[in-house]
Amino acid sequence: MKLRWMVLLLAVVIALPALAHGDKKHVVGTIEKVDGASLTVKTADGKSVVVKLATATVYVDNTGKAAKAASLAVGQRVVIHATPKGTDLIADEVRFTPSSAAAAKAAA
Repeated sequence: MKLRWMVLLLAVVIALPALAHGDKKHVVGTIEKVDGASLTVKTADGKSVVVKLATATVYVDNTGKAAKAASLAVGQRVVIHATPKGTDLIADEVRFTPSSAAAAKAAA
């Protein structure tokens, strides 16, 4: 009986992280290209992934503070939470570490 409860508990612990994000996709990597409508991100496996930006996209720096899209630059590491829409990924949140040059520009 005790083994059943342990198996059930283990199954719940494994399943919860998958359910927490629903249908969201995560894109983690380095920005290759930035334009006003999208980001191209090179992932760890070497693939380039295009993520579209929306007016509702939230930008957050690595400390959790609100940031601006203008702070995004090629070479920065990003973690993007996106919603699939057909074959597109639409960014809900872009979390990144601002480069010193981009941070100085955003502060001015």
